[in-house]
Amino acid sequence: MSQDKNSILAAKIIELVGGAENITQAVNCMTRVRLSLADYSLPNKAELKALEGVLGIVEQGSQFQVIVGPGKAGRVTEALNAQLGAGGAKKSAQLQGNDIAIEQRKALKAQQAQSPFNAFVKKFANIFLPIIPAFIGCGLLQGILSIIKDFDPAFAHTQIGLILALLGQGLYLFGLNLFVGVNTAKEFGGTPILGGMLATVISSPALATITMHGAPLTPGRGGVIAVVILVILMSWVEKKLRKITPESLELFIIPLVVVFVGGLASIYVIQPIGGAVADGIAVFFMYLINHGGAVAGFIMGGLFLPLVMFGVHQGLIPIHVELMQKLGSNPLFPILAMAGGGQVGSAIAVYIKTDKVKLKRVIKAAAPVGVLGIGEPLIYGVTLPLRRSFVAACLGGAFGGAVVAGLHVATYGFAISGLLGMLIATKPIEYLIGLIVAYVFGFIFTMILGFDDSIYADDNEEASVI
Repeated sequence: MSQDKNSILAAKIIELVGGAENITQAVNCMTRVRLSLADYSLPNKAELKALEGVLGIVEQGSQFQVIVGPGKAGRVTEALNAQLGAGGAKKSAQLQGNDIAIEQRKALKAQQAQSPFNAFVKKFANIFLPIIPAFIGCGLLQGILSIIKDFDPAFAHTQIGLILALLGQGLYLFGLNLFVGVNTAKEFGGTPILGGMLATVISSPALATITMHGAPLTPGRGGVIAVVILVILMSWVEKKLRKITPESLELFIIPLVVVFVGGLASIYVIQPIGGAVADGIAVFFMYLINHGGAVAGFIMGGLFLPLVMFGVHQGLIPIHVELMQKLGSNPLFPILAMAGGGQVGSAIAVYIKTDKVKLKRVIKAAAPVGVLGIGEPLIYGVTLPLRRSFVAACLGGAFGGAVVAGLHVATYGFAISGLLGMLIATKPIEYLIGLIVAYVFGFIFTMILGFDDSIYADDNEEASVI
């Protein structure tokens, strides 16, 4: 899609969500334009779904999300924000008096309508989503190094091999806790730099010089879970302190109390609790995978797409991170990644059987990125609207998950799936076998179960993607 087409699509989105004055914020993730609106009753959903380039819409909590696909999401959001800025679009900057109060009440009502569970999951996702590019870069480097070592074991001891190993592990060794501490403070109302500072206490090598109950402390014990617990607690303390501390003393009192109390709490309370939780998570999933084998893989692979559908899959990110920190590889992620293979197989079957031009066009746009591991366009544009196709995709993911679990496949990271997942897999060939199984069974079950594509109109009819 050219820049001009991105601008045209952005303008149409602005118009159909109620105009520029109805948009209070526009951001994007990998595949979606995420809008915060003053009035959530204004969007024309039917026309939005029918727009060329729009793969679906999702209303989640206080966000109105327009799915446009990977790459496009950033460019369309950039064009949209440019148009909002050029037109002085934000209502909050234009309205006066009672109008501002009305807008604030509407935004608050939309926020309150979000369930506490979904709100908490969203906060957790916002902690880890900004770090995903680092997970991808480090995971790919570790995967590439692993492939090279399979052909030349001595390469790991060369200078470039040691450098690749350092770069691939750098996030987990040095930066991850810091980033998580900063982002957690942002999400829970604390000072980001103090959140990052508290995170460094948990991961400091100096902890090994401190003895407690006759044994030295373990640097990094509890990992990101300990960091999140600690920073949430101290962000709450910080907000309480701001209410009672004189403004003239805030700069001195609040940082001192947060660092001192938070540091002691991290050593004496949070690290032991976070360590126990982290150990429990790793033991639970390892037990499930090692003893549940293919059956556990079948269940987990089959349930992942519904988690994505409800938007709670981001809550698994801390678990992926913890498994990486504890085990050095992630045996859960490749199982869940098979769900994307089930979708691709189902979409291919739909493309072969359907005579709807609109649906074929959506599949042609969404399937290639699905092969590369980005499944949301296929979920909201193809399988979920067709319902039985979604069930077939889940079954394909279940069979693929059973295979990779049975073959003990793990990955050196997460967030890279589809065919690209081979680059971070501990057993690339076995991973590919599982993915092919997911393709095949997603295809077969779609052929068996069928689908109803009557909701898709031909090009000359009014059409909707969802």
